Amino acid sequence: MKTEDNILKSANLKSTKKRLVILSVLNNSTSPLSTEEILDETSKEVNMNLSTIYRALAALTEKGILFKQISNDGKTYYQINNNEHKHQLVCSLCNKVILVDCCPLMRFEDELCKDTGFTITSHNLEFTGICPDCAKKI
Repeated sequence: MKTEDNILKSANLKSTKKRLVILSVLNNSTSPLSTEEILDETSKEVNMNLSTIYRALAALTEKGILFKQISNDGKTYYQINNNEHKHQLVCSLCNKVILVDCCPLMRFEDELCKDTGFTITSHNLEFTGICPDCAKKI
């Protein structure tokens, strides 16, 4: 958990076991996680209640360590903010999230910077639809 420890120290946050476990869970996840999913995963390593998770997520988000997104299902999802562009597909039936690796907006982003003088540091793109598993059930 050396990386997680460095992340906390660079944000001037106390390095606690609970924060380290939360960051480790998010670092090892292939998709954004809800608070409940984070609780399920962290409970395998350390005893933590939901209010502790909420407080830790709020502190980590405030310091810019985490990226927070409210989805169409009303749940809040978290992922490590590595200052990279984030693109995802979200199933409107089961709320499955699939991260998209390619960036279809880079050329558009360059044009926006030129036209506006704005320095864009990141962007997020979310497509909603129906995943293949849910489509089979329809």
